[in-house]
Amino acid sequence: MANYRYPFNHVGVSVTDIEKGVEFYRNVFGFRLIMGPADIKADDTVIGKLCIDIFGEKMKHFRIAHMTTADGIGIELFEFKIPKAVRREENFEYWKTGIFHMAFTSSDLEESAKMIEKHGGKVRTKVWEAFPDRRLLYCEDPFGNIFELYDCTYSEMYANREEYR
Repeated sequence: MANYRYPFNHVGVSVTDIEKGVEFYRNVFGFRLIMGPADIKADDTVIGKLCIDIFGEKMKHFRIAHMTTADGIGIELFEFKIPKAVRREENFEYWKTGIFHMAFTSSDLEESAKMIEKHGGKVRTKVWEAFPDRRLLYCEDPFGNIFELYDCTYSEMYANREEYR
């Protein structure tokens, strides 16, 4: 058995409006805001220098909000001001390397779909029965970030499935 030494910590998501992003993730998923939104500028402060090291000299200013899921996983929302955040025209380039979606667990996929649309998100697919006892749904937030909803945990979805053997 593998020794898992790296529990998942957080994901960073770029949005075009930090307040709307916080509202969406709070109202739809119940995520808790634990810090921010805060302004970060490229300057001589420790955080300013750190962010120049991460993003490069082009980055001059962004806003950030730190939220947590029900199980304590972090989600950082970034609204880049300079250079300005721009929504991708093609937001589902799954054939290109990199992360193309994130996933959350929902106890009620149909109710979640209603909440997503009510708060400016988009439901991309119908609810699919992936296995006889497990369902999923693809959606996006108001900024075009793609996410998937399962009606179970990741392990419950895939562990010991004969379909993949």
